[in-house]
Amino acid sequence: MEKALPFIPAKRYFTIGEVSDLCGVKPHVLRYWEQEFTHLKPMKRRGNRRYYQHHEVLMIRRIRDLLYDQGFTISGARNKLQELVQTERDKRKAGEVLLDGVEVIEVPGPDSEFDDFEDSKTAQDVHPASQKLLLVRRELFEIRDLLSTHR
Repeated sequence: MEKALPFIPAKRYFTIGEVSDLCGVKPHVLRYWEQEFTHLKPMKRRGNRRYYQHHEVLMIRRIRDLLYDQGFTISGARNKLQELVQTERDKRKAGEVLLDGVEVIEVPGPDSEFDDFEDSKTAQDVHPASQKLLLVRRELFEIRDLLSTHR
């Protein structure tokens, strides 16, 4: 049975060695994948050292899943990843929620529980916060799905 991948710590940047451990992929494979997958572009610093961000670690796990667990070829995984990215872009442009199973948080109307407040703008002020909550929720669902596929 396959070993579960470790939890990704709350850090801004990860070295290639850390990403290797977090994703179960050797560093030379990560360098190769950078050439094959255009969405994977770690920041490079002094001495050409790579520093990956959290979203890149998630993408590497997704690539690993496509290649190792689902049996895609490099070309097939590249196409599937491009398809997933395009689908998310289309949904974002259309204003849709980016993950299935995430319900939309409705903005309260004028006849809601916010009637008690003096200013009717209070109900409208909830909307940006709801959007932020949806983004956080979306990311948590993505992380949960990534973790559940590696059990």
